[in-house]
Amino acid sequence: MSIPTDRLERPKRFYKSAAAGPLDEGFGVLLDARPLRTPAGARLIAPTQALASLIAEEWGAQAQVIDLDRMPATRLAFTTLDRVGEARAEVVAEVVRYAGSDLLCYHADAPAALAERQAKAWGPILDWARHGLGLDFTPTEGIVHRAQPGPTLRRVGDLAEALDDFQLSGLVFATALYGSAILALAVQRERLTAEDAYELARLDEAFQEEKWGLDEEAAARAEHHRGDARMIGGWFQALA
Repeated sequence: MSIPTDRLERPKRFYKSAAAGPLDEGFGVLLDARPLRTPAGARLIAPTQALASLIAEEWGAQAQVIDLDRMPATRLAFTTLDRVGEARAEVVAEVVRYAGSDLLCYHADAPAALAERQAKAWGPILDWARHGLGLDFTPTEGIVHRAQPGPTLRRVGDLAEALDDFQLSGLVFATALYGSAILALAVQRERLTAEDAYELARLDEAFQEEKWGLDEEAAARAEHHRGDARMIGGWFQALA
């Protein structure tokens, strides 16, 4: 039986300083001048100093205890180094799976106001995907699954496979966050900011909030996801 993370004893902060610094293979996070290691024991090596700095900022922001729940860039870096390199095919397949039922392809059939809002907001991104990336998705109305063209899904796989491990892990993280490989690719390729992409992903939720009011639990969840969006935006910027 798993134990809720809020009941786990978090480790105490054991270092005074956290900073990015050069290592032989790239850039690392230095805790009191000692290189940070992943859970699997590998030294955390980032390809750019900007990305190492992004991760180091999370460690520097910790107070008396280390709360990995509030360190999304660190967790993503650990995943990249410990898992993605050995499981690239599975990671690419996950992006393709999301693309097969991409959020931007499912437009509301009612109410008309929501359908119009989705068409206006999502249409330009679908057009960009078609003309800019060669991804010809087929939108539909309602929630009944509609298969996407095979060539489109293979093209999504090719685009994901062409990325290095850090870009690929960022792409799959963003894809899951948005429920959309299209939005994730738009952020990775700087067509959208990560925050704007998140707001596009939650159009339906925002519409319902306008109609029925704001739910406190949903608002807290949305703010948490906005934090993840800010992180992944910084992740891709740091890799540019």
